Amino acid sequence: MTLTLTQAFAGGSSDQQSGSEILNGQVNLHQVDSSLRASVDSVGQDVGMQSSATGNSLDVTTMNDTVVNSSQYVSSVDISSDLGASVTNVGGSVSIQGQAVCNSAGVSTDPALTQVTSTQECDAVDPSSGVYAYAANIGGDLSVSNLAAGNTFEADTNATNMPVSTNQINRSSINAMTTATVSNVAGSVSVNSQAVGNSAQIIHYSTSP
Repeated sequence: MTLTLTQAFAGGSSDQQSGSEILNGQVNLHQVDSSLRASVDSVGQDVGMQSSATGNSLDVTTMNDTVVNSSQYVSSVDISSDLGASVTNVGGSVSIQGQAVCNSAGVSTDPALTQVTSTQECDAVDPSSGVYAYAANIGGDLSVSNLAAGNTFEADTNATNMPVSTNQINRSSINAMTTATVSNVAGSVSVNSQAVGNSAQIIHYSTSP
């Protein structure tokens, strides 16, 4: 059987009649900064805050046979996210998220064949994420999360065949700084801080009986 492929660049394809070929080449040579300062008081429902700085990002979602060839390279002075949040007197739940990532790639497919080749190289000086949170008098749950990462790769599929080749190189210093002051929360509290050089998660599952 011959697989017919269509092409898509730096994104995804969803062609029900034929396969998909994703050819992605991303290069970032400049500084990437995200800064957020927010003060929230007296809200009846939920509150969400997020600051994210990313050098290169690829997200592929298809429902057919798929071949992915992806290359991501970052060489920059800095990739940084800085989030300062003050949240008080909230009736619902509160979510505060910060992240700084050199390269991120995700592939999710549901075909008979998924083939992925991914190369990620982080050569930035200092990917760093800082989260400084103050929360008081929260009626629901409180979640504070902070992630600094060089390279992250995720793939999941129920394809019968799933050959995956992934190569991750990190030459950067990775820093996640998190400070949280919390009081009077009615629900659960979760505070998480992670600094990761390389991370890969591959899930291959079958839907057959």
